[in-house]
Amino acid sequence: MRYLQTFNRRLRQIREAGQLSCEDVAEMCGVDEARVVSWESMDVRQRAWPGVTELLDFCLKTETPLEDLLDLDDAGDTGQLELPGLAFSQGDDLSTALKELEQEISRIQLSEEEMELLRRFRKTSGENRRMILQILGK
Repeated sequence: MRYLQTFNRRLRQIREAGQLSCEDVAEMCGVDEARVVSWESMDVRQRAWPGVTELLDFCLKTETPLEDLLDLDDAGDTGQLELPGLAFSQGDDLSTALKELEQEISRIQLSEEEMELLRRFRKTSGENRRMILQILGK
């Protein structure tokens, strides 16, 4: 996870610059506040990292470029950006790949109504979630 070495400091800076609380970030990412606090922890033993979904939720909802949160500049870099599921070398046309990624994100981005339903689902009790999933046949 070399690209997350300074994530905790970068997240805190972006959060504070946007005048967001840990609770605000937690709500955006669908996690509890304690999880966000652990993302920002200065103590490596207590630090946790967000999943890809939470990371993308934060970036999309705060309009923060992903590269503002990740350590992409590495002196020993081999010329390849390594992220789970993505790999680009310096010879690849990164702008084309980013445009395709942007189109895919736009295609799967939830509507406001869908986001509200998801928020309500996440906030309900475990028992209610199980009943909803049973009704949906999952």
